[in-house]
Amino acid sequence: MALADRRKRLSPVLIGLVPAALALSSAPGVVARALTPVEAPQLTAPSSERLAPVREYIRKGWRTLTRSHADIPSAVEDPKVPHEPGTPWVVYVSFNENPEAVAETLAASLAPSQMERIRVARLPENPREHMDAIQPHGLLYLPHPYVVPGGRFNEMYGWDSYFIQVGLLRDGEIDLARNMADNFLYEIEHYGMILNANRTYYLTRSQPPFLTAMILGVYEKTRDRDWLAGTLPAVNRYYDYWTRPPHLLSDIGLSRYHGLGQGPAPEVVFGERDAQGRSHYDRVREYYASVPVGCYDLSLYYDARADALTPLFFVGDRAMRESGFDPSNRFGPFSVDIIHHAPVCLNALLYRMETEAAYICSILRLDAEAKVWSARSEVRRLLIDQCLWDQDAGLYRDYDVVHERQSEYEFATSFYPLWAGLASPEQARRVAANLYRFEAPGGVLTSTTMSGSQWDAPFGWAPIQLIVAQGLRRYGFARDADRISAKFLHLVTKEFEEHAVIVEKYDVVQRESDVVAGLRFGYATNEIGFGWTNAVFIELLAALGE
Repeated sequence: MALADRRKRLSPVLIGLVPAALALSSAPGVVARALTPVEAPQLTAPSSERLAPVREYIRKGWRTLTRSHADIPSAVEDPKVPHEPGTPWVVYVSFNENPEAVAETLAASLAPSQMERIRVARLPENPREHMDAIQPHGLLYLPHPYVVPGGRFNEMYGWDSYFIQVGLLRDGEIDLARNMADNFLYEIEHYGMILNANRTYYLTRSQPPFLTAMILGVYEKTRDRDWLAGTLPAVNRYYDYWTRPPHLLSDIGLSRYHGLGQGPAPEVVFGERDAQGRSHYDRVREYYASVPVGCYDLSLYYDARADALTPLFFVGDRAMRESGFDPSNRFGPFSVDIIHHAPVCLNALLYRMETEAAYICSILRLDAEAKVWSARSEVRRLLIDQCLWDQDAGLYRDYDVVHERQSEYEFATSFYPLWAGLASPEQARRVAANLYRFEAPGGVLTSTTMSGSQWDAPFGWAPIQLIVAQGLRRYGFARDADRISAKFLHLVTKEFEEHAVIVEKYDVVQRESDVVAGLRFGYATNEIGFGWTNAVFIELLAALGE
């Protein structure tokens, strides 16, 4: 039976369950398969002699990448937006905070000369409705220390922070890991959601949701039931963000990425320029003017007569950035058609959020609430099976709601359902059998297409390595998990030995950290630090051979 026919036949039953559950609370390029994966020579980690300096770098990194009130004068500076020389940088607090009180708190950690370099200001009552009034852009106040990714990313990011916290917990940095979670609870209470990052220009979008996993990571170390109980209001509020319009695709009951702002993203206009001074949007416009696009209706996103990007383009662009995969060609060139798709990754994460919220409620003996969350997760699992599972290919695929069909673009997010635990054993076996499509000499490719975008082949990113490895291991494919883990560990170690740093992304085909040559869209720099790579490295290392 065709997918569209199955959807029409099953959806009325499943969609009817959704309100009840809620009420209870381009040019495709070269495919990576042509780049034959090379087996790692071994399934073991680099030698202890080679690992020792890497581990020391990571341990020191938790300190150098931590930002507290004492670091505000440097943390507030932002190379991604323009700044008038000689003027103070602004730290913003929410409308329901007292800026004078926050200023006093900061002054307790800073010298008077440092306080002169910053200004504390209050946001409008509804900042997302008054973004034009927030000038200049600035840092959003957080009460607890946090770890930044590194390089030009000098703020607390949404999904980066989950992976960073995994590393902190692995290295015994329990207090700092809890601070990271507490800052996200603060963001939900004071800024309405977990933000892409704590800058004012990120107030209109979130990032992939890992909140409950972060909460449980802390609880497993502290067993603080009172703290755990205090997280539930934020969990409910953040869940609503993802399961109400515009994020809810009501026709199929699944969710999508969809930022809440309008127009160009300020940090992209200023911060993502090439050697010729062209912004990302300039390069996109030039691409649209010269390259045929057949995978979506180009007129939605580009006005050819005016040679201008449309308002809807920027809606799609912001949604793409909310997804974290910025950019790829996963949803057509620059992924702007993401607003018309139900992504595998987001819905797998929401399934895990629902199951983990149920578990939190069961720990707290809130049996009725636990049943509500479990019902939600079961509805989502059925909808994912119905819309996102490709039985013939043995892959989870994103779903195009306009054309009522699955995307054929192969992306490593097909492994997210294994990581979330929603796949059946047979589905997991089928997905694992497709690992060869994504496997490369240095680990796992993000996609099987070389588009020139940084989240496509030949690039590999630390979070994908961890999610794929943990998903495979969860379903018993330990040898596969060991192999791809060893490949990535050897790649990072080799590049550390050559350059004495750990970076944000790698070319996993050439096994190099120099990624400039193949990168046309995204930022050409490879940021040093790097929080989530550090964390994934030690987590993969700890699990190797289990």
